Amino acid sequence: MEPIQTDLVVVGAGPGGYTAAFYAADLDQKVVLVEREPRLGGVCLNCGCIPSKALLHAAHTLNVAREASHWGLDFGEPRVDLNRLRAWKESILQKLGNGVSQLAQRRQVQVLTGRAYFEDSTTLRIETAAGQQFVKYQKAIVATGSKAAMPKAFDLGNPRIMTSTEALDVEEIPPKLLVVGGGYIGMELGTVYATLGSQVVVVEAAENILTGADPDLARPIANRAAQRFKEIRTRAKVLDMATKGPQIRVVLEWNGERLEELYDRVLVSVGRVPNADDLGLENTRVTRDDKGFIEVDEYQQTQDPAILAIGDIAGGVLLAHKASREARIAVERILGESATAEDFIIPAVVFTDPELAWCGVTEAEARAKGLEVEVVKFPWSASGRALTFDRPDGMTKLVVDPGTERVLGVGIVGHGAGELIAEGVVAIEMGATAMDLALSVHPHPTLSETMMECAEVFYGHATHAIARRRKREA
Repeated sequence: MEPIQTDLVVVGAGPGGYTAAFYAADLDQKVVLVEREPRLGGVCLNCGCIPSKALLHAAHTLNVAREASHWGLDFGEPRVDLNRLRAWKESILQKLGNGVSQLAQRRQVQVLTGRAYFEDSTTLRIETAAGQQFVKYQKAIVATGSKAAMPKAFDLGNPRIMTSTEALDVEEIPPKLLVVGGGYIGMELGTVYATLGSQVVVVEAAENILTGADPDLARPIANRAAQRFKEIRTRAKVLDMATKGPQIRVVLEWNGERLEELYDRVLVSVGRVPNADDLGLENTRVTRDDKGFIEVDEYQQTQDPAILAIGDIAGGVLLAHKASREARIAVERILGESATAEDFIIPAVVFTDPELAWCGVTEAEARAKGLEVEVVKFPWSASGRALTFDRPDGMTKLVVDPGTERVLGVGIVGHGAGELIAEGVVAIEMGATAMDLALSVHPHPTLSETMMECAEVFYGHATHAIARRRKREA
């Protein structure tokens, strides 16, 4: 079989990979997109962002049904049909996967299904169902993503010890579930299972859950989770796991005590590792760091002039929207377009209940760097819209440079925080001041008003909050 000749080959069809392939095709490049799995979309679409959010929406609906009785609405106790829930979730993934395939076809991006292996810096071998196919390319973008980490001590070969991938299949609702890791994946999936009926215990080695977020923003999540989870244990460590009949025996250390407990299932959510093995990268000049991530510069270029890398495989924060942005930087660099090496604002969202989102500089980062900042907050207990949702447990927070009054960071915890954070991203990217936000008319009644009123708190004249009046320069 003759090798395929192409301008660009993209390895991996997740949000970074297919964004790169489509953008390059839009710029008149001949593109080949290689994906190991039969359905395009990568981890995010198939066993990450999308299925988890579908299950979280189902969990939220369950909670609303249960909590509505004190509004005067009584639906009775909801019943869960796992087969129909899985089928609904799968239908979403199928629609999105088909949509990505159709977009590739419309752009004349050639899609090859199989395992990719670099023979050298300009040749890719793909093991397809029909046999080997070779691709000769001018440039390659590696976007193979990451997978859930499974420490060897926990890898017993027992299907009851799950990563997020298996947990999203929701094969059953285990009576007792241990979640190892209190990061965003552990807290999101813990929320799903607790709502479906599991007794959930979360163990986290750090002092707080959701490390990376400001503690005051994570606190409402911990408070609500404490009502739904059996227990959240911070500064706790799993020492050992073993199969014991139909359960998992877990030995823990917590509060200076050694505990031995039995669980029906264990979810291990202790981070992710790059999908960089078995790619043939050793046959190129690509280098990897001590954690296995591909080393890149600010333009996503590797040490090999013909190969770039984007998304999770290139390290940094492992988020789909970061991968999509890096895809455009890489393609523009290849074509000599307006690639930028400037830092860009990457929002983070945790889809727990309540949601948590932040962007720019956090308060903790500002303090650690010795930055002079002023932090202002607006409680959602003063938001009429939050009260109509019966969710006053939120807060909007701004980190402001007191000299220039520029917004350096935004944090939001509360219902729909993930939808609200984009305004913060735009504000920081555009160099907006707190006054810009305060003077921008926001519709009433909406949660977006909390951004405006938080900015007004900075100046001491928020309508629905009492704040210390800030001294103005003469």
